[in-house]
Amino acid sequence: MRCLIALILLSAMAACSEQPGERTLTVSELVADDVLRAHHIARCRENPGELGHTPNCRNAQEAEGKARFQRMKKALGG
Repeated sequence: MRCLIALILLSAMAACSEQPGERTLTVSELVADDVLRAHHIARCRENPGELGHTPNCRNAQEAEGKARFQRMKKALGG
Protein backbone atom coordinates (compact mmCIF):
# COMPACT_ATOMS: atom_id res chain seq x y z
CA MET A 1 0.00 0.00 0.00
CA ARG A 2 2.83 2.42 0.83
CA CYS A 3 4.49 1.66 -2.48
CA LEU A 4 1.29 2.49 -4.35
CA ILE A 5 0.95 5.82 -2.56
CA ALA A 6 4.59 6.65 -3.23
CA LEU A 7 4.17 5.81 -6.91
CA ILE A 8 1.11 8.04 -7.20
CA LEU A 9 2.91 10.93 -5.50
CA LEU A 10 5.97 10.57 -7.74
CA SER A 11 3.77 10.53 -10.83
CA ALA A 12 1.96 13.66 -9.69
CA MET A 13 5.24 15.45 -9.02
CA ALA A 14 6.63 14.50 -12.42
CA ALA A 15 3.50 15.78 -14.15
CA CYS A 16 3.84 19.14 -12.40
CA SER A 17 7.48 19.74 -13.23
CA GLU A 18 6.91 21.43 -16.60
CA GLN A 19 6.16 25.11 -16.83
CA PRO A 20 2.53 25.93 -16.01
CA GLY A 21 0.51 26.28 -19.18
CA GLU A 22 3.19 24.71 -21.34
CA ARG A 23 1.63 22.41 -23.89
CA THR A 24 3.15 19.10 -24.83
CA LEU A 25 4.85 19.24 -28.20
CA THR A 26 4.70 16.27 -30.54
CA VAL A 27 7.75 14.53 -31.93
CA SER A 28 6.74 15.67 -35.43
CA GLU A 29 6.62 19.32 -34.35
CA LEU A 30 10.05 19.03 -32.78
CA VAL A 31 11.57 17.24 -35.80
CA ALA A 32 10.28 20.06 -38.03
CA ASP A 33 11.63 22.91 -35.87
CA ASP A 34 15.38 22.70 -35.21
CA VAL A 35 15.46 25.79 -32.97
CA LEU A 36 12.57 24.64 -30.78
CA ARG A 37 14.07 21.15 -30.49
CA ALA A 38 17.49 22.55 -29.54
CA HIS A 39 15.88 24.82 -26.94
CA HIS A 40 14.07 21.91 -25.27
CA ILE A 41 17.09 19.63 -25.36
CA ALA A 42 19.29 22.31 -23.80
CA ARG A 43 16.70 23.02 -21.11
CA CYS A 44 16.31 19.32 -20.32
CA ARG A 45 20.06 18.76 -20.13
CA GLU A 46 20.43 21.79 -17.85
CA ASN A 47 18.01 20.31 -15.31
CA PRO A 48 17.66 16.56 -15.93
CA GLY A 49 16.62 15.74 -12.39
CA GLU A 50 13.51 17.85 -12.61
CA LEU A 51 12.74 17.91 -16.35
CA GLY A 52 14.39 14.79 -17.74
CA HIS A 53 11.27 12.63 -17.66
CA THR A 54 8.71 15.21 -18.77
CA PRO A 55 6.80 14.60 -22.01
CA ASN A 56 8.49 17.51 -23.82
CA CYS A 57 11.97 16.31 -22.86
CA ARG A 58 11.22 12.76 -23.93
CA ASN A 59 9.68 13.99 -27.18
CA ALA A 60 12.64 16.30 -27.85
CA GLN A 61 15.08 13.43 -27.36
CA GLU A 62 13.05 11.20 -29.68
CA ALA A 63 12.83 14.00 -32.26
CA GLU A 64 16.59 14.57 -32.08
CA GLY A 65 17.19 10.90 -32.86
CA LYS A 66 14.80 11.01 -35.81
CA ALA A 67 16.28 14.25 -37.14
CA ARG A 68 19.79 12.82 -36.84
CA PHE A 69 18.71 9.71 -38.75
CA GLN A 70 17.15 11.89 -41.47
CA ARG A 71 20.38 13.91 -41.80
CA MET A 72 22.48 10.74 -42.05
CA LYS A 73 20.13 9.28 -44.65
CA LYS A 74 20.29 12.50 -46.69
CA ALA A 75 24.09 12.61 -46.44
CA LEU A 76 24.29 9.06 -47.78
CA GLY A 77 22.08 10.00 -50.74
CA GLY A 78 18.89 8.38 -49.46
